[in-house]
Amino acid sequence: MSLRWRIAVIVLAAAGVVSTPMIWLLGSPDAGQLVGASVQAAVGIAALVWAWFQRPGNRTDDTAMRTGAAEASDGGSAVTGIRRPQGRGSGSAKAERTGNSTATGGSSSAVSGIDYT
Repeated sequence: MSLRWRIAVIVLAAAGVVSTPMIWLLGSPDAGQLVGASVQAAVGIAALVWAWFQRPGNRTDDTAMRTGAAEASDGGSAVTGIRRPQGRGSGSAKAERTGNSTATGGSSSAVSGIDYT
């Protein structure tokens, strides 16, 4: 489950736990309203607990080992390992014994290992 969905479920569950049961119980409820408020609060609490313990869905573990050499020229990019733009991915990233990475020319870049840019 993505972080956005997890937050949405937690917020909606908290609103469900507090809102309607509180409104029903502020007036003098009859037995049906009391049961309805209890059931709604229990379902909201169950959804809250479920969302709280969900693991992130986008977890990836990346490994690069013994990669070859790479060259970039004239604005190119060379990565001998792992590229994670803007640090995406919540799993581990491991690079061992990566090859040489060489950049020549203007605006070229070379990374030997893990690139988080």
